[in-house]
Amino acid sequence: MILSSVLASSLTAPAAQLGKASYYRSGKVTANGEKFNPQGLTAAHRTLPFGTKVRVINVRTGKAVVLRINDRGPFIRGRIIDLAFGAARAVGLHRLGVAKVRLEILK
Repeated sequence: MILSSVLASSLTAPAAQLGKASYYRSGKVTANGEKFNPQGLTAAHRTLPFGTKVRVINVRTGKAVVLRINDRGPFIRGRIIDLAFGAARAVGLHRLGVAKVRLEILK
């Protein structure tokens, strides 16, 4: 029983990721079918289930935001998450376009 729990937890997404984030502000519909809100606190991730809550922390500034995964992406190599413009503004990455972030999965 313990072994199966260990194996199951090793197959799930890591509790935290460190990497580059970018943002986007155009689009009509997200991958989960809802209308895209560029000012929303939402993001695109390649593998996390829709509805997953994550905390994104800008490593340079320490600013953080909790948001919800509702789209797929980013599709640029080396990036781990694409934030809606509103979320990017909350962590101070909207001027740079790309920043190193820590992503913590909250569930």
